Amino acid sequence: MDFLQTAKQMALEAGAMMKQSTGKGFAVQEKGTVYDVVTEVDQGVERLIRQMINETYPHHRILGEEQMFEQELSLQQLLETEIADDYLWIVDPIDGTVNFVNRIPGYTVSIALAYQGELLVGVIYDPMRDEMFWAEKGKGAFLNGVPIRCSSTQTLAESVVATGFPADLHGARRAVVDSLGQVALTCRSVRVLGSAALHLAYVASGRLCAFWEYGMHTWDVAAGVLIVCEAGGTVSDIEGEVYSLTTENVLCSNRHIHSLMLSLLK
Repeated sequence: MDFLQTAKQMALEAGAMMKQSTGKGFAVQEKGTVYDVVTEVDQGVERLIRQMINETYPHHRILGEEQMFEQELSLQQLLETEIADDYLWIVDPIDGTVNFVNRIPGYTVSIALAYQGELLVGVIYDPMRDEMFWAEKGKGAFLNGVPIRCSSTQTLAESVVATGFPADLHGARRAVVDSLGQVALTCRSVRVLGSAALHLAYVASGRLCAFWEYGMHTWDVAAGVLIVCEAGGTVSDIEGEVYSLTTENVLCSNRHIHSLMLSLLK
């Protein structure tokens, strides 16, 4: 099984686990603050994906969101030890956990594979809509097997964009709120769907024109970054610098409005 097929199979099995758990009772914990939560389903999905990777590619490393929470490691510590490895799987078992807990559609599993820091494969699966977005480096982006492209919208007045509200209340969330007014007064509308991965997938498929957020983690956006780029979009940090796996403040767009969005965010 090749890398992409492995990622897609893992996403399907993870999605099935999420669907089976939707609406049922499960334990919910706070991850440091009331604004950031994890469920036993998140942890179960990550264990499932880790097991599948270890069985198929035993020499590959894995960077997962719940690993950081369970081991009480900082993201910087994880990146320092794992990002330079040859093959690194980057996993967000449930992106949009607050949606999942509250039975709101709009949560995904996000899986990426990088080689020495370069993204090779990205898969985002929305189990409630049965929509799987994926890309391989240099081979384009797809939704359920159909090629996708970013929108061709070239003005902010015609653009529907998205952001999110990070758990870091006084840092990243404050930065989002501070930037929101200028963007909301310029673009056609702003959406907050509750999943960074879903926002990126929607930019890639032309449903949104841009997405920005501060304080992102690698697993939030890695898969989506590749999908957006392969769909003809652009990804950078908020200052316009080239995206890397350590980038925390992210802007992605359909390419046509990227400079315009940067001017608003700066």
